[in-house]
Amino acid sequence: MKRATVFAPGSVGNVGPGFDILGLAIDGIGDRVTVEPGKSGPVIVRGRDADLVPTDPAKNAAAIAAQAMANQPLHVTIDKGLPVAAGLGGSASSSVAGAYAAAIACEITVTPSSIMLAALEGEIAVSGRHLDNIAPITLGGLVLSRSMDPIDVIALHAPENWSIALITPNVRIETKKARAILPEKWERESWIQQMANATALVVAFMNADGALARRALDDLYAEPRRASMIPRFFDVKRAALDAGAFGCSISGSGPTIFAIAETSSVERCAEAMRRAMAEVQCEVRVCGIARHGAIPV
Repeated sequence: MKRATVFAPGSVGNVGPGFDILGLAIDGIGDRVTVEPGKSGPVIVRGRDADLVPTDPAKNAAAIAAQAMANQPLHVTIDKGLPVAAGLGGSASSSVAGAYAAAIACEITVTPSSIMLAALEGEIAVSGRHLDNIAPITLGGLVLSRSMDPIDVIALHAPENWSIALITPNVRIETKKARAILPEKWERESWIQQMANATALVVAFMNADGALARRALDDLYAEPRRASMIPRFFDVKRAALDAGAFGCSISGSGPTIFAIAETSSVERCAEAMRRAMAEVQCEVRVCGIARHGAIPV
């Protein structure tokens, strides 16, 4: 047994209409988790929003996922690159990295499904039982989560010349609270259209069809109910679309807003989104789509 470190990227959960079933890995930002077997004690957390992350192993997503994988004394260290409660898959990133690092450190043979299963335990503790962030963080790219019992996920094509603009206003939205405001039942006409939009969005990615993505990236379920929680959301969305984005919506539970555009125009979209945020303090990023998921480092 040995110490092991894994980096896991962040992700855009839902990708608009794909509530709980679609996720898109984002390049360049993520969490790094180190697991050392044979030791125990509080989780060491460094980096972005470190003071907001529990150090009690029983309450920490990465430590819970690591224990679910290895079930033995482990010491966990997290280097946070993702903000907390920002809609960028922070808890899922730590969970995947924790599970994978525990497997490497304890010499456990794993599959992507077994990593996701252990990571789910960490995610449940923080935001709920869903794979839309865990799956792309594990595999990279755009991923469709067809089932959790048993785990059945499908890695999908993501165009090489598509990129992501992200803008995060200076507010925090807890995933469990954002999920609580959504209806458990929904009228048939609306969910039929939502299914059509999600299916068409997958086809748009598969065929690199920006015009179809612009029609399909339309969330009728979560976005209308969560938009009021995000400063100037509709202004930002309109600015992104006017600047040439294929689509724009809420990343996960928010408050991050994402836009998908051709790489040649994504900087213009990001700047338009920043201007639309006006006086609201925010952070803007331009990212590629991560082609690989969690990796040992």
